[in-house]
Amino acid sequence: MKSRTFLLLAAPGVLLGLVGATHPSGLRPDTAEHWFWMHVAGVLVFPLVGVALAWLVRGRRDALAIGIVVAAYVYATFYTALDVISGIGNGYVTAELGDDAVPRPPAIWLAFRIGTMLGDIGAWALLVAAALITIDTLRRRGFSPVTLAPCALLLTGSFFLRPEHIFWPWGSLSCIAIGLGTGWLGVLLEQDSARPLRAPAGPSQ
Repeated sequence: MKSRTFLLLAAPGVLLGLVGATHPSGLRPDTAEHWFWMHVAGVLVFPLVGVALAWLVRGRRDALAIGIVVAAYVYATFYTALDVISGIGNGYVTAELGDDAVPRPPAIWLAFRIGTMLGDIGAWALLVAAALITIDTLRRRGFSPVTLAPCALLLTGSFFLRPEHIFWPWGSLSCIAIGLGTGWLGVLLEQDSARPLRAPAGPSQ
């Protein structure tokens, strides 16, 4: 069960990291088709990072859990918007224009601008979610290497996603760190849930 939980929660981030390892360094007519298709795949995976984070507080209704879910939702929607506009949209247009589109049409730059603005909102929301999850985890489990390590992975990956996106190497490694941190935290959560409740102490004899 724990291994399945780890795989399911880590998979979105790790998959994005592996796909990001093939990310073209720039959008050009010769890279446009690959750029387009990898971002089509990204539409299916980017939101799942937010779903995995929200899973960590499933069933809870406290303020901290609600904040995590809201931040994860904002990430999932706004960062996917970046993927659609700058990835799918610009990739498709560049591929259709072909080699004759030199210099790049101003509309492409305008689309990148709004895509980046929306993506920044999503990336900051992801960092907020990671920070709230870290606070929640440390509050519940205390400070220990086993607790700090997955939180550090999640926070570091979330911090570098905004400037690096999923470009190789740092963007891809950031996504993998997010995935590994999320999966690890899911395993810790299951371990905590499986612990038997301590029986209340009886009256002294």
